[in-house]
Amino acid sequence: MLSFPSGTNAALIEVAKGEIGVTEKPVNKVKYNNDNGLAWCGYFVDWCLKEAGVKGVPSQISTIQGAHKMKDIGRWVSDKPQIGDLIYLGWGAKGEIQHIGIVVEVHDDHVITIEGNTSDKSQDNGGMVMVKNRPLDTHVIGFSRPKYVPFKGEYPKVEAPGVKQAKPKKKGLLKK
Repeated sequence: MLSFPSGTNAALIEVAKGEIGVTEKPVNKVKYNNDNGLAWCGYFVDWCLKEAGVKGVPSQISTIQGAHKMKDIGRWVSDKPQIGDLIYLGWGAKGEIQHIGIVVEVHDDHVITIEGNTSDKSQDNGGMVMVKNRPLDTHVIGFSRPKYVPFKGEYPKVEAPGVKQAKPKKKGLLKK
């Protein structure tokens, strides 16, 4: 049962927060993808959105297609992230989306996220739900903003043990 109103970004954060620490059964087998063995960061985001009652968000299972669909419906944001935004990240070719997470805190030079299928060793296929500190640098491809039920109030606090404030390595799309 949700403590926050269904369909709000606060409910999404509450759901995602409750999953922190979940690990996969090798390889890539988790409840979010019905143990199908496929990479599951997008499955995690879809699962959290559904559990939080957020409607109207295209599937993010394929993060690239999910991002394009969010652009098509006018929900893409290239800068100024907000709590509840979906963050798209990439470490390969410039602009190539490889991973997705949920923004739970926003700072001037970084965001705190909850992500599925990540770790300290593998950013985009690590096997765990974790809190991450993402510098607003060239690895951030962009954000999308689901259409949430309006919410005013305190958001769930996400403890970020061991998450240090990161400094961007290079100025990226988001730093002018």
